[in-house]
Amino acid sequence: MTMERLLRLLLLPCLLTVASAVPPGCKIRVTSKGLDLVKQEGLRFVAEELENITIPDLSGSEGRFHYTINNVKVTELELSNSDLHFQPSQDLVFDINNASISLTFQRKLLYWFFYDIGTINASAEGVNIKTQLQLSKDVAGRLKISNITCDASIAKMQAGFSGTLKTVYNLLASFITTGMRFLLNKQICPALNHAGMVLLNSLLDTVPVRNPVDDYIGIDYSLLNDPVVTKDSLEMDFKGMFYHLPNENDTIPNEAVYPVIKDDQRMVYVALSEYFFDSAMYAYYKAGVLRLDISGERMPKDLEVLLRTTYFGSIMLLNPSVVEAPMLLSLEVSAPPRFTIKPTGTTVTVSSTLSIYLVPSNLPAVQLSSMTMEMRLNAKVTLKGKVLRVVFDIRRFRIYSNQSALESLALIPLQGPLKTMLQVGIMPMLNERTKRGVQIPLPEGMDFTKETVTNHVGFICVGGDLHFSKGLREVIEKYRPAPSAEPIVNTTSN
Repeated sequence: MTMERLLRLLLLPCLLTVASAVPPGCKIRVTSKGLDLVKQEGLRFVAEELENITIPDLSGSEGRFHYTINNVKVTELELSNSDLHFQPSQDLVFDINNASISLTFQRKLLYWFFYDIGTINASAEGVNIKTQLQLSKDVAGRLKISNITCDASIAKMQAGFSGTLKTVYNLLASFITTGMRFLLNKQICPALNHAGMVLLNSLLDTVPVRNPVDDYIGIDYSLLNDPVVTKDSLEMDFKGMFYHLPNENDTIPNEAVYPVIKDDQRMVYVALSEYFFDSAMYAYYKAGVLRLDISGERMPKDLEVLLRTTYFGSIMLLNPSVVEAPMLLSLEVSAPPRFTIKPTGTTVTVSSTLSIYLVPSNLPAVQLSSMTMEMRLNAKVTLKGKVLRVVFDIRRFRIYSNQSALESLALIPLQGPLKTMLQVGIMPMLNERTKRGVQIPLPEGMDFTKETVTNHVGFICVGGDLHFSKGLREVIEKYRPAPSAEPIVNTTSN
């Protein structure tokens, strides 16, 4: 083996790693401030789960003392001393320290010849629960809780008795409280494991991954890799690619810069690269919807008069039967528009063909001219709730003839009226469509508020706060997996 081939083999893994490092079209950072908000909502959810734990009946005996405990219910929880924090490299840690749980249950007690039934109030003190949730990317590219480790302990258990044999029961309470402490402690972690692996994952299922945006294009928000957890943030790299619905694999290569988020003052940051927007323009271009015909009432009368004056000579050479025919402007984008994001602002370069026709009834259209129209648009990006919108405004505009320089000179008087038509007639129509926007990858019930937009070289960063428009419980109950159906038993006999 030659030295050159040996070097290639040694360097191949490195080359493959570099080649596969695709920059994200969309990057999201959740900061410690965002996690504090999630903790508040999550604490309510955990409390509800612990309140609904099922504790089996307990029975036992000590000498001539026999007891049965049933119908155990959690009546109150005190979980004020809790913390939710990041733990590198993929974990969230939820700590509950020195909590208390109040219980009530029914008793059946037999001591010698005395039989008693009633209610017992008990409390678990010094409850400590530590839960680690490991986050990862599943096979579909969705964020998931892939593993949970849980450790729970109860420092002491107290029970209060009432009734005629209260003094005797208090002496024997340790037998009951020891058993109750064991059973309660045994139920805490299974309840939290189910809450994370099943219920919280059903909430993460509401995050869009690969969904249609409208009738023409879709968006791919699959994760490129496992999320990265630092001591201060959770960062997720999404593909952030739009695609034409009939041909999902036809897209432009991602040559954008890698978005780098450095801020941490807000709860969440969303960075969108030029590729995010360019892939949308490419998908719409491939769908053939970046075209517009202007005629009839949509054609400004003064512009129609100016066009007839400009092309008077060409019109006069036509058949007299078509001279008075209505005019039509056909505008079609000739190449996918491209976004350019700089610290000074965001612009979109659009190149299109503008064709001018006479359209006589019951006869083929007659083309008078074809010209190239180049526009540079200002683009303003906003994020409200979970919907990302872009508003366009004309910054520069020029037209020139595809046929001759002389005709380009003749088109100069049309520059102003055409720009006015675009600004007044077409831009509002375009912006009305973009108002629908596209959803960013946040779970249902969680919205973006108080956004601030900053431009960088090659990407836009939107910072803001989070708001729960719906509680975790409401969303989870809506999307929680249905219980598996019981097998059908055939009871028919011959």
